[in-house]
Amino acid sequence: MTAIRSALFVVHIWLWTLVLSVVYLPLLVLPRKAMIPAIRLWLSGVQAGLRLIAGLSYELRGAENLPPGPLLIAAKHQSAFETFVFHLLLNDPAFILKRELLWIPFFGWYLGRSGVIAIDRSAGTKALKAMVKGAEDAVAQGRPVIIFPEGTRAPPGEKLPYHTGIAMIYGALKVPVVPIALNSGLFWRRRGFLKKPGIITIEALPAIPPGMDRKAFMAELESRIETATDRLVAEARQRFPDAG
Repeated sequence: MTAIRSALFVVHIWLWTLVLSVVYLPLLVLPRKAMIPAIRLWLSGVQAGLRLIAGLSYELRGAENLPPGPLLIAAKHQSAFETFVFHLLLNDPAFILKRELLWIPFFGWYLGRSGVIAIDRSAGTKALKAMVKGAEDAVAQGRPVIIFPEGTRAPPGEKLPYHTGIAMIYGALKVPVVPIALNSGLFWRRRGFLKKPGIITIEALPAIPPGMDRKAFMAELESRIETATDRLVAEARQRFPDAG
């Protein structure tokens, strides 16, 4: 049954995306702000399909730790799910992502129009400077900036090194950093087809204030995210024994 429901969800997301890709074409020549409600509509449809077809929903804890205005969001990354939810939790966030995603027809066009911070990961120091500059511009517009410090998805229980780019942005922006823990990888695996029913928990942890020493900041950030993520994963395995 899970396989059938997962297949139906894939059909849903492709059809929903295809229809809106055509309907949204005029947005490519309109001001960027016109993309904000359009993105939220698309993602609301994705989440509705995930909930109604696959039986998978999400809950947010710690919403009080996500005040409006410029923030740096440092999120655990276990699944593609994270890329489908933050526009529903925050107002006009700016994702830091790899430039290659902009090359995808239609999807990449809209992604670029949404105001992401796209970087060429092969450019070394130049890429880091461009990332910091893009984050500064977003914060100047009052937008939250989202980064996945590990740089790629890691399944539950696996810990990847946190890249120092997050520390560079932290030092440059001088805004609070909100760590995000989650357990999405138990229900929607990296490169996995099955979407297991249950409830993904996203937890916004108390903000780390600006001004910390770089090494102390990196240690604090990683400790908070990993400790909370391990707790959420263990909790989900008890609530949903078939997950993971």
